[in-house]
Amino acid sequence: MVKHIVLFKLKDEAPEAQKLEAMNRFKAAIEALPARIPVIRKVEVGLNINPGETWSIGLYSEFDSLEDVKSYAVHPDHVAAGKLLAEVKESRACVDYEIG
Repeated sequence: MVKHIVLFKLKDEAPEAQKLEAMNRFKAAIEALPARIPVIRKVEVGLNINPGETWSIGLYSEFDSLEDVKSYAVHPDHVAAGKLLAEVKESRACVDYEIG
């Protein structure tokens, strides 16, 4: 199994209302993906409630293989979900690791 963890930092200068709207739309879009992309075993999106931290969104998902992660990454519905953050995203960090 491969765990796929992604963190998103939003632009400080983006208006709070715009960031919150983008975050909620992104969360809903990503959480809807398992119904459309069968290689996703599990997905969670968390919106950071701690204003003292750097990262705004945490995404956790599970796949059977790294090939499945790669398939998910280019799926049109996933690409569309990612575009929901385009105007407010400053940076992204990702790690994929294999377990058991």
